[in-house]
Amino acid sequence: MELRQLRSFVVVAEELNVGRAAVRLHLTQPSLSRQIAALERDIGVELFARVRKRFVLTAAGATFLAEAQDLLRRSDEAIRAAQRTQRGELGTLRLRFVQSATFEVLPRLLGAFRTAYPEVELDLESLTTLRQTEALLDGRIDVGLLRPNAPAVGAQPGGETVVVRLAPGLSSRVVSSDPVLVALPARHRLARRKRLRLAELAEEPFVFYSRPSGPVVHDTLVGFCRAVGFTPRIEQVAADVQTIVSLVAAGLGVSLLIGPTPPSNPDTVVYRELSDDLPLWQLSVAWSPDNRSPVLARFLESV
Repeated sequence: MELRQLRSFVVVAEELNVGRAAVRLHLTQPSLSRQIAALERDIGVELFARVRKRFVLTAAGATFLAEAQDLLRRSDEAIRAAQRTQRGELGTLRLRFVQSATFEVLPRLLGAFRTAYPEVELDLESLTTLRQTEALLDGRIDVGLLRPNAPAVGAQPGGETVVVRLAPGLSSRVVSSDPVLVALPARHRLARRKRLRLAELAEEPFVFYSRPSGPVVHDTLVGFCRAVGFTPRIEQVAADVQTIVSLVAAGLGVSLLIGPTPPSNPDTVVYRELSDDLPLWQLSVAWSPDNRSPVLARFLESV
């Protein structure tokens, strides 16, 4: 049994006239009659009968018609789904992101992509840059929103941006360049200032990223402090920026964060710029050029 036979049968059942059905199908009447006869032989039942010179469906034919229409509908849907998948309108995008992307860039990129491709399923999870790189190389994710390379400690003068260097075999596109900011308790003695020098924090207790959760960020920020003459006194550590901000708001210390910063109550915590010529941290979209996912291609176009 072939789909063309089913289509012919459905048209004949709708017209109950082989001549009119043949015209709709652009077939000769004998050819159409042979198709229906072959279909009846294949399934072993009589689909049509003549009653008082009228062409009618048999009981078996009426049952078969409903199922044939459903099969044809599902075959059409399968074709459309395959075509839409090929165009990147259906499927799954496996995206991972660093925490600092969640406050501005991630909502902006995903908002635009969701508007353009509302039926694509999003598989999202926060992941460090190192683990994103490994997952991209292994093909376990489609795209990463990461910070590929930290500033070189000791090479900060001039405010140069971070040079993006990824693992061989990956491609990237910079979507944001972000400064290092100071988070202070709202009642801190320096909170009234709009800009601070990093050296002014030398005597302060710090809340820092825990090194296991982000060794590159941790070591680089410590390196900035050492470059201006002090080693930060780390009193508390946390694995995520929201917890860091909460501990700062509680008055347990100050912190250095990569912008953009999370929304917060200005009555409990404030963010201030640094006047030091520190390099900016680039946030990049990264992917493997070997990944031929149509959904990935549409996301990159959106970016």
